[in-house]
Amino acid sequence: MNTFIFSKKILIVDDEPELLNLVKSILEEAGFTNILTASSIRDALDTCNHSFPELAVLDVMLPDGDGFTLYNQIQSIHKIPIIFLTAKDASDSKLMGLGLGADDYIVKPFLPQELVLRISAVLRRCYKEDSPIIKLDGCDIDFDRAEVIKGSEIIPLTAKEHLLLKTLADNSGRIVTVDNLCEALWGDNPYGYENSLNAHVRRIREKIEINPSTPNSLITIKGLGYRLITRN
Repeated sequence: MNTFIFSKKILIVDDEPELLNLVKSILEEAGFTNILTASSIRDALDTCNHSFPELAVLDVMLPDGDGFTLYNQIQSIHKIPIIFLTAKDASDSKLMGLGLGADDYIVKPFLPQELVLRISAVLRRCYKEDSPIIKLDGCDIDFDRAEVIKGSEIIPLTAKEHLLLKTLADNSGRIVTVDNLCEALWGDNPYGYENSLNAHVRRIREKIEINPSTPNSLITIKGLGYRLITRN
């Protein structure tokens, strides 16, 4: 098993404390070092807004809603691989979860080895063993830590800033339209968010640029969108 996956931040969401503790213990014993837990949709979304999980395992039934609703809400914050936990013989849940775009499902009760193997397989498939750090003209960006490294200064990124920069970095050197960026940040109905996008861009430039008023890395393409210029 590739060791780089063990550092990935995994969020487990289930309203049964015993199951949460069991899953956390299984993964930690297997070597995973960064396990987050939540017992409701509200707790899960709060965690996603502050801690940037890289994979989530969601129970279908939650006290304040269902895992399918939570799936859509998480993906609107930060697109990550997601595995559903389903009850035995709950075929409708499996089909609905996979239909939404989930990466896998695990049927309860499960064997510890199955849990570890399925999570590991999704992580290997979704994340390459590359450096999570990209270099810009005036700083480096560490996406795993959601931080800007600017000389000796470490500047944290918010969830939206992280997602905006990641979207631009994934299209390095190419123009990403305003509509596409708004859709990435706010979901399927991005209209009316242009002012909010501009505000996020201004704050990001203050963090990444040597001179935010004359940016060299996050460039405005008038009438179209933005382009991120990275260095080798």
